[in-house]
Amino acid sequence: MLFAAFCISVAGACSKVLSKRLSPMEVVFLRNIFGVLYVIWLIYKKPLVQKGGRTGLLFFRGFLGALAILANFYTIIHIGLAEAITYQQSYPIFLSLISVYFLKKSINRNEWLAILLGFGGICFIFFPQFKINAGSVQDHSIGIFYSVIAAIAYLSIAELSKFYEQKAIVLVFMSVGVLMPTFLMIIGLIFHLNNPTFLFSPPLLPIGIEWIQIVVLGFTALLGQIHLTKAFSIGQASALSAVGYSQIVFSLFLGALIGDAFPSYWSFFGILFIIISGILIAFKKNSQNV
Repeated sequence: MLFAAFCISVAGACSKVLSKRLSPMEVVFLRNIFGVLYVIWLIYKKPLVQKGGRTGLLFFRGFLGALAILANFYTIIHIGLAEAITYQQSYPIFLSLISVYFLKKSINRNEWLAILLGFGGICFIFFPQFKINAGSVQDHSIGIFYSVIAAIAYLSIAELSKFYEQKAIVLVFMSVGVLMPTFLMIIGLIFHLNNPTFLFSPPLLPIGIEWIQIVVLGFTALLGQIHLTKAFSIGQASALSAVGYSQIVFSLFLGALIGDAFPSYWSFFGILFIIISGILIAFKKNSQNV
């Protein structure tokens, strides 16, 4: 799990560096194509055996997952790497709330305290942005939007797992994550935008060290997902979730290496609160499962 957290952090850092020149959608495409090819190879080795029958939900989850990737990628480019990864790791807070209000699950006082602590952490990171500018508020709002979308996407996996193998769910999710940026890049090429935006920007041919960065990006993202899956298949979920928050620590150091400013003391406390909240929620869910 520690290795997975490190690999995913490196992939995030490579994404941010590459996006300084390359089209953001191009980097998203390159990140996902490695995963698509790997899952296709896994299915070739061991064909799918599944019930099926929930195609609509399967592709809806794929769309939500791809949308979450774009939102997360946007925050990685536009704010500090550590803060972007913190928003990414705050999805358990929204997952718990959605479970309460839409799935009618009950939670106790300690869980509510953990959720409030997590929201306090989000506020510590988010509200100081109002003193900066509207663009900064927008960038951080998209980070929070990612967490909400990711929580909904994760909830759908439980239902889909009754009908599809995990490989099929991941393949559809990553395939949408390849097709969507491809479509957006084509629009950028057709209309020859004078001022390319995050979504509509034509692809550029990588040069020099960018080819190495692309390979590192693809393999670290893939290795991160592989070892993440392995860890959860053999270890205790709560302990692994706690170790997974090391991704934020790695991102702090990697962000400093690529030129990010160190988070303010308000952001630092927000990061700490979100880590504590996520760990408390993870351990509580594990004890309930036991």
